[in-house]
Amino acid sequence: MINPASILPALSGRFPVAAETVAQFGLNGHTRLSGVASASEIGHYRQVIREAALRLSQETRALEDRDTYGKAFLQVTNLWRQDHDVARFTLAERFAGVAADLLGVERVRIYHDQALFKEAGGGVTPWHQDALYWPLEAEKTLTMWMPLVDVTDNMGGMSFARGSHLEGALSSYGISDESETHFRRLLDTGRFPVDGPTAIRAGDATFHAGWTLHRAHPNTSQTMREVMTVIYLADGTRATEPRSTEQQHDLATWLPGLQPGDVAASPLNPLLPA
Repeated sequence: MINPASILPALSGRFPVAAETVAQFGLNGHTRLSGVASASEIGHYRQVIREAALRLSQETRALEDRDTYGKAFLQVTNLWRQDHDVARFTLAERFAGVAADLLGVERVRIYHDQALFKEAGGGVTPWHQDALYWPLEAEKTLTMWMPLVDVTDNMGGMSFARGSHLEGALSSYGISDESETHFRRLLDTGRFPVDGPTAIRAGDATFHAGWTLHRAHPNTSQTMREVMTVIYLADGTRATEPRSTEQQHDLATWLPGLQPGDVAASPLNPLLPA
């Protein structure tokens, strides 16, 4: 029997992104695209990403023994550096092309990838802004969030606060009970309409800007929600002075050897074909 990992599809070529989709992304800070990877393609990659994520996960605690962050997902970062099959997904030309189109740039680099597997019974991922963690010029950054399995309404889908990316940092709270409380109060004012959550099929993808406020809902199903994400930044984006311990960690971890003001182009941030 042929191992699907031995015949992984190339994920090459351009995926068409309409001008109105680019405009919508710029206005709303998020968009959803159908069929970015086909059912066959995502089926092949699901096997290798799932195996790598579960093999490399450091989480050993029972779900009930974890805090809010720990209950939100099993998180494994930079799988592409630890598994050459996963690297074919993370560095894929097709995905990089979509990111470049949405950001309105010619080429993008990666910041890092991460598998986010929300276990059956897993809790909410509180409202937060990704860019709060990043020592980067975040205006030209985005995250691709691609499920490896069909995600139904009760499996931990995403919600986005429309237009929130246009105002930069809206708090100093990272992912926590405090961020959930703070942003719920903000959203109760009606300042940013909330889109989602909606069911999404394997191989479809959402894309959200670095400053877009977002949340993943609890997984009340009996099925693991398997998602792979890749964070992209426009070529030429520069590192910034860290403003928190989290940003200091990210500068050392994801931009090794760089100083504030340097172009974010360490060996961990390759320039991708697009």
